[in-house]
Amino acid sequence: MDLQLKDKRAFIAGSSKGLGFATALMLAHEGCQVAVNSREKKNARATAKKITKESGTQAYGFAGDVSKAARAEELIQAAVEALGGLDILITNAGGPPAGSFEIFDEEAWQKAVNLSLMSHVRLIRAALPHLRKSSAASVLTMTSYTVKQPLPNLVLSNSVRAATVGLTKSLALELGKENIRFNSILPGWTATERVQEIMAFRAKNNKTTAEEEFAKQTAEIPLGRMGRPEEFANAAVFLVSPAASYIHGVALAVDGGIIKGTF
Repeated sequence: MDLQLKDKRAFIAGSSKGLGFATALMLAHEGCQVAVNSREKKNARATAKKITKESGTQAYGFAGDVSKAARAEELIQAAVEALGGLDILITNAGGPPAGSFEIFDEEAWQKAVNLSLMSHVRLIRAALPHLRKSSAASVLTMTSYTVKQPLPNLVLSNSVRAATVGLTKSLALELGKENIRFNSILPGWTATERVQEIMAFRAKNNKTTAEEEFAKQTAEIPLGRMGRPEEFANAAVFLVSPAASYIHGVALAVDGGIIKGTF
């Protein structure tokens, strides 16, 4: 199947590792020019170099913290200058710390909103003028399956990421008439550093080991295993591609079936 991504231009936030990296690499394998992002300059450059070498498609690396308002706009502008335009924006900012409601103060909530909601807002706002010039504009916000099935001790993530899905759906309603597609993707348990951190947190609280927590969590997944980053990337790349041109305003779970609800 031709995803029609050759020579398209994409910016992927938070893409030096994990799901963001897997998605950027797969886009490049499809012939899409990619601009990758990390907070650290050396990581951004190393990621771009690795993707270029493995895919044969030119990748560009840009350093900056997407939770910083001014930097988000600068990143988009730099990416547009390098790529010659923008067709695809994938917003991804990692997750706030684990913990229960009563341990987080006002500052922690503000930081979570800034990281897991406002980073998406700022990147989209900066990218819109450029996406309007594209004939295949697509925005994908990366959140979590917990927006549909909240987990204990992830109150910040459960709450704020749900707002990001609401933002995405609202923009789908507002801007669909301009032929800019908006979708969200909700990863389930996938073998990444973020998941390792959560398992370590659980182990500390439960006086167990990370391996035991990993096994307990895996047992709850109907497919009987955690996902691989490239499995997530398969879905993400399809959603932003012209091959998915009539998919708009959805929140797609890539979760191995762990969400128990029908919708």
